Amino acid sequence: MSERAHHSNGPVKGLVFVGVAAMLFAAIGFGWSQHDRRAPNGTTFDAISEVTIGLDAKAPQSLDIRTTPGTGLDQALIGNVYETLVSRDQNNKPVGGVAKSWETSKDALSYTFNLNSDMRFSNGNAMDSSDVIFSLESVIKNKYIGYEGLSKVKTIANPNPNTVVITLNSPDPQLPSTLSTRAGIIYDSASNIDYSTEALGSGPFTVRSFDPGNSIKFTRNTLCWNQQSASSQVILRYVDSAAKLNKELKAGEIQMAVLKPSDSPEPFKGKKDYRITSGQSTSKLILALNNAADSIFSDQLARKSLRYSLDTASLAKQEPIAGSQLGGPIGPLEPGYENLNGLFPHNPEESKKGLNYFSTGYLGTITFVVPQEYREVGEAIVKQLEATKLNISMQVVDDSTAEARMASGGYTMALTTMSGTNDDAGQFAQNLYNYQNGNAQDQWKAVLNATSENDYENALKTYARTVSGDAASAWLFNLSTTTATRPGVKGVKKNMTDQRLPLRDIRKD
Repeated sequence: MSERAHHSNGPVKGLVFVGVAAMLFAAIGFGWSQHDRRAPNGTTFDAISEVTIGLDAKAPQSLDIRTTPGTGLDQALIGNVYETLVSRDQNNKPVGGVAKSWETSKDALSYTFNLNSDMRFSNGNAMDSSDVIFSLESVIKNKYIGYEGLSKVKTIANPNPNTVVITLNSPDPQLPSTLSTRAGIIYDSASNIDYSTEALGSGPFTVRSFDPGNSIKFTRNTLCWNQQSASSQVILRYVDSAAKLNKELKAGEIQMAVLKPSDSPEPFKGKKDYRITSGQSTSKLILALNNAADSIFSDQLARKSLRYSLDTASLAKQEPIAGSQLGGPIGPLEPGYENLNGLFPHNPEESKKGLNYFSTGYLGTITFVVPQEYREVGEAIVKQLEATKLNISMQVVDDSTAEARMASGGYTMALTTMSGTNDDAGQFAQNLYNYQNGNAQDQWKAVLNATSENDYENALKTYARTVSGDAASAWLFNLSTTTATRPGVKGVKKNMTDQRLPLRDIRKD
């Protein structure tokens, strides 16, 4: 990438990591001694403000963010307890984190991260480049969640306490985004905690207590090097339904409710005591088409005909869980987004023309697998397809069964979600749903080897047009995010709250 600097709007944290990729699995010597880790004087806060937040989400059974899969710990801990080398803003753009800025060499093989000064962990230990070395080495050596994102790393060096230089074997335009995920978390190299029940970071909160499967209590980190939290304590309580959230919010047992993307916000709307905040998620709902040889959708004409038969604009408008209509594999909060809705506008005549090429017997019965939480969307799709000659057998199943059916190929089409992470869209170049396209595969390689931000964005757009134009699947809409709060609750963010729930600014007046 062309040499450039990125800056955050506020102070950020610092990291460092030294070593050659081939030696990251062995001990790494530090080029300079550890900094003084004595705690500074604590700060006294007079204001006491507590907020209890309810989430319709699967409750964590462990706090070990290094090894526990799923998005629950990302949502609760990243940005609140743990901080990452690079952060992300409300538009999902990489911004300063532990590193306040960074520059990229012209050949895109070297990143120089400039760390913030005077950073400390919540236990008072200084945070410096030795902790970055420890953290990145641990991720790679132990294959913690997200380690694959560091596969192109050649060397990581710390020329001084406030600088980290990462060199790569080949360009990786996704590196800043990767370093805003679990792979970029900075841990205290001098601590020895039980990660399953404790969490120690440099963010605005510490974990006061953890009740597995039920709740996490956070308390203000008075030693936070960055902006202090607005509330002295925040409690996350996990419930198993939106209905329970609504009941607890109405009773005042919680002051804020966080819905999961598949929850309809309608029961929360129209109530004078609630304030609704709606936003966008990077997660998207798609109609996956099985491209295997024994499926009718191995035929491009059948796939295109199906897409013409769908009125995704109406679907996105009528479904309360929908954010924006999608016409391709990249959503509006992802790099390389381009509105591709015009590729397959709702056109019953074009759909009929294509499907008439096939006999009814050849088309057979379309097995449509639908997870229980998306039953209403499935029913709406079946209704739209009634005008075609397709014989649809909709089968509503639980999540685990849906996953198993898709893994085994026991479906013709299925409703499923994709998270919108770095390599999410690229899965269509890797035989996702048995889809194969040589041009798409070559174009994805160009994406991964882009040497400038502009080239990266353009390569993504080219790839997305190819995959969507070939009707690899039918993209419906990205999911919306919804929070409901009682009067007086302020500082609520709107986007991506299903993946990250920033607590720093939340307060109750």
